Amino acid sequence: MTFILAASRSASFVKSFSPRFASSVMLQQGSDDTIINRQSYANQLHTFSRPTSIMLHARKPSRATSMSATQQKSTSTASKNKSNNKNSNTKKKNNANFNTGGLRRLPVVKSPTELINKTRKIARQVKADSNVKNARNRARKHGAETMDAITKGLCIPLRDVVKGYKYELRRLHPFEKVVADLTARSRQKKDGLVLTDVLDDINEARKELLIAGKDWTAKAKNAETAREAMDVMREGEERMYELFEELADKPVKLIIDLQKALRTTPAVRLDTPAVVLVGAPNVGKSSIVRAISSATPEVNNYPFTTRGMTLGHVQVFWKDDTTTAAAVIPEMDEIKRGKFDPEELSGSYAFTQLCQVMDSPGLLARSDNKRNEMESLTLAAMQHLPTAVMYVMDLSGGAGDKCSSVEDQLELRREVRARFPRRPWIDVVSKYDLGLMDGAREELEEILDGASYIELSIKDGTGVDELRDEVMRMLGEVRVVLDAMAAVDARSARPKVK
Repeated sequence: MTFILAASRSASFVKSFSPRFASSVMLQQGSDDTIINRQSYANQLHTFSRPTSIMLHARKPSRATSMSATQQKSTSTASKNKSNNKNSNTKKKNNANFNTGGLRRLPVVKSPTELINKTRKIARQVKADSNVKNARNRARKHGAETMDAITKGLCIPLRDVVKGYKYELRRLHPFEKVVADLTARSRQKKDGLVLTDVLDDINEARKELLIAGKDWTAKAKNAETAREAMDVMREGEERMYELFEELADKPVKLIIDLQKALRTTPAVRLDTPAVVLVGAPNVGKSSIVRAISSATPEVNNYPFTTRGMTLGHVQVFWKDDTTTAAAVIPEMDEIKRGKFDPEELSGSYAFTQLCQVMDSPGLLARSDNKRNEMESLTLAAMQHLPTAVMYVMDLSGGAGDKCSSVEDQLELRREVRARFPRRPWIDVVSKYDLGLMDGAREELEEILDGASYIELSIKDGTGVDELRDEVMRMLGEVRVVLDAMAAVDARSARPKVK
């Protein structure tokens, strides 16, 4: 059985991204097909830590068949119907993996007050059955049905919260799993809040409410008189609300509080090229993102300026579909002033693409077990998302405290590059207008070992054009791999431009 993948890029572009990937690709002479070693290609895709399974279409040898034309038509129709049903059933799942916004799909949790008020309204809508002529039996039925409605009104939302969270957390993209874990870990350090414990508390509250509700329902159903049935109903209703406030009020409020942090995570498209800015705190990453993308992150002169993963976008116009750097990135201020018309320019290019620029929290030169949640978030973005890397350094000596010294920044660069050797990469020396510390250039060039770097000053515009060219080159290299991945997994396909 031979596995086939249509070749949309030359081997040289693939090789420039990853030697391991290139070694598994063999171009056939005089053929438009590329034979892929299945395991090697799957391993390369794992470099991007894709959450979806790798499914290659196999070219199977033809089989002789003795079926009649009618049988063949019937079999074909049945297969088509089966395929349509399968596509319909999996469409929602496929769409869920198209980008990372899984944390935004977490169930919306209503406040305890809202749940109680809604349940009170439901209870008032339960009416006595006028068809039951016996007053006692009518009161019994009314009381039992009312208590049953109250029990369901309080328990079902709690059940849905627990089930919904567990389901969505299982199907999160690996990057978002890390985000959820880091957010929960940060809250645990702050006030002891643990997500799993909160969900367990909500589930236990539901169980206790369900038992109590069944007891009150049985009491109303077995009341000796009509008056007793009504008294049981009124007492049971108030006791159920009191029990809900006692058992479920705190964990529900905690899950709402935690959810606010989880649902604010930017959604990253997995089918779109991206560049992540990495470096020590306060080296100018936020200023660079603001200069070349739509994001406007916080820019202040203190360590860990970026307190989350800020996501910006840059519109890239590709001149053709076969090269990586033949493109243009318009300046954001040109678009805002009306000097750049994307609609007019798009006619001169093969296609346009909205690429992503991510500003990450600062890293320090230290071991992983000493890193905080923000540093772990940066490493998770590099490990699990299909991104190129822009490593930003401030060698002027003014990058902050001693944790961001020139020596530490260079050591951090060596460590991060060793961890991600195959990613498209560019080194940027920011704040170049402030000058360099004595000996910093020599140390940098020794570490880079001949590799180029950009001297950048957002303040006076030095190196900005060169930076845009390098960003285009890296986005093009990521695009090559994403397009190759799309030939195997349709969920990675580049969005079609109308």
